[in-house]
Amino acid sequence: MQFSEHWLRSMVDPPLGTEELARLLTMSGLEIETCVPVAPPFSGVVTGEVVTLAQHPNADLLKLCRVSVGAGEPLQVVCGAPNVKLGMKAPFAHVGARLPGGLEIKAAQVRGVQSGGMLCSARELGLSEDHSGLLALPGDTPLGRDIREILALDDHLLTLKLTPNRADCLSLLGVAREVSALTGALLTPPEVSAVPAVCDAVIQVRISEPQGCGRFAGRVIRNVNAAAPTPEWMRRRLERSGQRSISALVDVTNYVMLELGRPLHVYDVDKLSGGIDVRYGRRGEKVKLLNEQTVEVDETVLCITDDSGAIGLAGIMGGESTKADLATRHVFLESAFFHPGAIAGRARRYNFTSDASYRFERGVDFENNAAGIERATHLILDICGGEPGPSDDVAVLLPQRNPVRMRIGRAELVIGIPVPAAEMEAIFRRLGFTVTREPDAFVATAPSYRFDIAIEEDLIEEVARVHGFDRIPADPPVAPVQARTEPEAERSLHQLRERIAGAGYQEVINFSFVDPVWEADFAGNAEPITLLNPIASQLAVMRSTLLGGLVSVARTNLNRKCERVRAFEVGRAFMRDPAAPAGGLAVAGVQQPMRVAGIACGPASEEQWGIQARAVDFFDVKGDVESLLAPLSAGFERAAHPALHPGRSARVLLGGTPIGWLGELHPRWQKKYELPMPAVLFELETAPLTALGLPHFEEPSNFPPVIRDLAVVVDAGQPAKALLDALEAEKPRFVREIRLFDLYQGKGVPEGRKSLAFRIVMQDTDRTLTDAEADLAITKMVELLGHRFSATIRT
Repeated sequence: MQFSEHWLRSMVDPPLGTEELARLLTMSGLEIETCVPVAPPFSGVVTGEVVTLAQHPNADLLKLCRVSVGAGEPLQVVCGAPNVKLGMKAPFAHVGARLPGGLEIKAAQVRGVQSGGMLCSARELGLSEDHSGLLALPGDTPLGRDIREILALDDHLLTLKLTPNRADCLSLLGVAREVSALTGALLTPPEVSAVPAVCDAVIQVRISEPQGCGRFAGRVIRNVNAAAPTPEWMRRRLERSGQRSISALVDVTNYVMLELGRPLHVYDVDKLSGGIDVRYGRRGEKVKLLNEQTVEVDETVLCITDDSGAIGLAGIMGGESTKADLATRHVFLESAFFHPGAIAGRARRYNFTSDASYRFERGVDFENNAAGIERATHLILDICGGEPGPSDDVAVLLPQRNPVRMRIGRAELVIGIPVPAAEMEAIFRRLGFTVTREPDAFVATAPSYRFDIAIEEDLIEEVARVHGFDRIPADPPVAPVQARTEPEAERSLHQLRERIAGAGYQEVINFSFVDPVWEADFAGNAEPITLLNPIASQLAVMRSTLLGGLVSVARTNLNRKCERVRAFEVGRAFMRDPAAPAGGLAVAGVQQPMRVAGIACGPASEEQWGIQARAVDFFDVKGDVESLLAPLSAGFERAAHPALHPGRSARVLLGGTPIGWLGELHPRWQKKYELPMPAVLFELETAPLTALGLPHFEEPSNFPPVIRDLAVVVDAGQPAKALLDALEAEKPRFVREIRLFDLYQGKGVPEGRKSLAFRIVMQDTDRTLTDAEADLAITKMVELLGHRFSATIRT
């Protein structure tokens, strides 16, 4: 929120400079993001009036002006501004004046005519980029006065970066209350008094949904002049708060919102049909909003309605059909309290936001409805005139402020320093809390504008920040530091990250909420876990696979001419599981396994002269997966996956248990997601990868190994993995290694069959093996393969 320092100091004026004030607010938890002067430094510029105007004798585009500054003779000035006219008042820079940028005004001859000064535009004074003409001043501006005083240019704009829990400071009054509590300076809030009714006009109001709207105050004002100009002082304060002036009626509502934190809305009474009803929308109802956007509401959207249907979104934006314009004669002022839960997320659903929704979804003071109505009524009567009717205030369901108990000892323990109990009590009272003292505690009740006080720690925080975070010494910890040993039987996720990064992959972090289409395409998940309040319509469900985000990352990088992409992510997936218990961050009924996934596309290696260029394939990434798992030994079996290419995908096994998938992206998804080349992906559960088990000693043998090669012929469709598993399970104790080293189909091998060659290494730790023992071991393995797989020795 942006605001003017002058406006703030009109309510509370502590003996602090601008920088000191900004630092104080920041240190108390209200961060001042920027603090900039309204105008750059300049001097010698006063208000002047053009008292004579004539054509320059030697230039068609120049005028000769005589400018009065209220004292002495009028000064002759040559001016080229197209909007200069007789009787106009504008900033005048005397000879010797210094303008922004270091420009010094000097007397000069302009096309043969003496010019003793300069009439200024807003751009020449550094106030804006507008240099289309002179900066016109109001007709009642006194002459000869310093323009910095007239336009209040010795001011600063402060931008407040608030956390969501401090909605009470989304107004000048809220910030002023805070400054008063921090400094003890006198708070002078805007004077608000009841405006007596001079007519009996009313609009009937009904609240059909108390859970959405807890209070609704309104007033009719008849015979207003909606075309009246907004006063300069109000326009200036609005503009310095980032609001543009629209019309007097709209400007008043924006002004009261910024001043008191009370969003208001103005209706044209003649455009209303019957009374007003606050209810939830009905499916199929549509309303055209003030931003000219037509939206369809449903049973979850709170609406302001009349007999014609929905005329606005409650707490968000009014409707076009009932807006007050320059021709409006009779207006109805609305000042309502909407419960935050009824407003939160509704504006984002329609892809926009508003100042009102920003405040209501965080919490608005539910006790200043009447004050907002009365303040706005005063301003409208002063600016637009009119005849106010009686104020109607309907309250049905307001939030309850429950007392919160804070133990004095607990507060001192958390803060880390002793704070006198008297100071704690004074802090609570300065903040507007109702507080009672117990022997060892305080019981405090928050005011209606504070929605962030619920537990003991909230009160402790208030004491700490008002006492001053900078007054709390930064002492080193005194607890004993004890080094923790890493468990030898496990490895961390960080170690997994390091290993895969060492293979040339770069880590990415994607959202856990994804497009529902990704879930259908990459996981075959037709019923993903949906979000109640997504940040965007295309990020509406929780992911059950990490593959969609990686495909998106690859596409983005390939579109930006990155020819070789290697990316990985470590994150959680989310699946429905009725048996999953709640606990910690876990939600009952939702399984949240941690996974590691990667994608590779483009050349298999960086371009160089020693390696022939080729595209990455299944086996390159298979090697990366095996390296990631080492020293664990992975198995792979052919299987189908919705995201992967049929016939080029495999299930990854560890100890016979499936732990993930590996394969090439399905050509259908490659085309749909516009990848210019095939991509290979993998996704693994991390839990099995982190459990290594304790290392165990294995005695090396001092005796020579016996190496035999065994080539067998089996059916062409028989997986080699099945043969390897069978041999590993039944091998003699002295067989150290069995490795597949050759696959052959062709001449000498019958049609529909293939030859697999295994290298078998045998070695004993006690003695040298004899040929007879080695032959017997080979014979047993041949018999095993023949019995289970109808394998025959290749001759």
